[in-house]
Amino acid sequence: MNRTRRLRKSKNIRRLVRENHLTIDDLIYPLFIEEGENIENEIVSMPGIKRFSLDRISSELDEIIALNIPAVLLFGIPTLKDEVGSETWNDNGIIQRAIRFIKEKTPDLYVITDVCFCEYTSHGHCGIIHSNSPSPDNVDNDATLINIAKQSVSHAKAGADMIAPSGMMDGTVLTVREALDHTGFSDIPIMAYSVKYASAYYGPFRDAADSAPSFGDRKTYQMDPSNRDEALRKATFDDQEGADILMVKPALSYLDIIRDLKNTFDRPIACYNVSGEYAMIRAASEKGWIDGENVMMESLLSMKRAGADIIITYFAKEVAKVLAR
Repeated sequence: MNRTRRLRKSKNIRRLVRENHLTIDDLIYPLFIEEGENIENEIVSMPGIKRFSLDRISSELDEIIALNIPAVLLFGIPTLKDEVGSETWNDNGIIQRAIRFIKEKTPDLYVITDVCFCEYTSHGHCGIIHSNSPSPDNVDNDATLINIAKQSVSHAKAGADMIAPSGMMDGTVLTVREALDHTGFSDIPIMAYSVKYASAYYGPFRDAADSAPSFGDRKTYQMDPSNRDEALRKATFDDQEGADILMVKPALSYLDIIRDLKNTFDRPIACYNVSGEYAMIRAASEKGWIDGENVMMESLLSMKRAGADIIITYFAKEVAKVLAR
């Protein structure tokens, strides 16, 4: 019998030589906060995930704390939308109120905010569109950066612990870093969506956040799934501009990119186990085609093995319950 097989003979020895471990401390749980009252609606394409108004979110926060999940990532669904997404920097906007509510109710819960515009713009794109030629080819990168700075500072003033800009505008990290530093928030870190692909896996999220583009797609400012070297270039820019954490999104189809970043950068690496990945496992599990719990755990472990230090996942509550057994 060879040495490898000897080390697999019993459960306890397998535990001793296991190379990677998934823990509750690895997890961030996304929350969808909708403007309004008495809202607690399950998202049809994401079974088990809900949109909450602030008056209905307390029990969800209590469960997150009870499960010892360390952090949440907030997405807002506003009542008002316009061409530039001006509600994003409204100091009394839905995310700003959510930050204050959560920090008051659960002060030890770490609050990360998504900084983007797709949920807030009337056209559903992640930046300002030139009105004389409404096309995603005409997103005004530099004009959008001005608004990203305003949004980030507004979140920081409300009490956000970390800013996570996701719109893939060039120069975003430097813009956010300078805006925070110049307004007294130099201690707030940035988790950059450094490598965000123009993926087909985002469909259920667009249901969850009412963020589908009304025309075109986001391929002009999100990355081509064919490209690997470009991922390192994008992450290098964010690293040089001051990102504290580098993220890859989606996760499962881009494990090679997670490993590339882990091998290249002396920074924590995050990945986003996105809505489509979640929905596929849930749907197949409900059909009885797979063992949903074990596939869930194996999928997230693969992200850790690839090099992710942090995993944003809609499975966070379920994983926490499994790990607590």
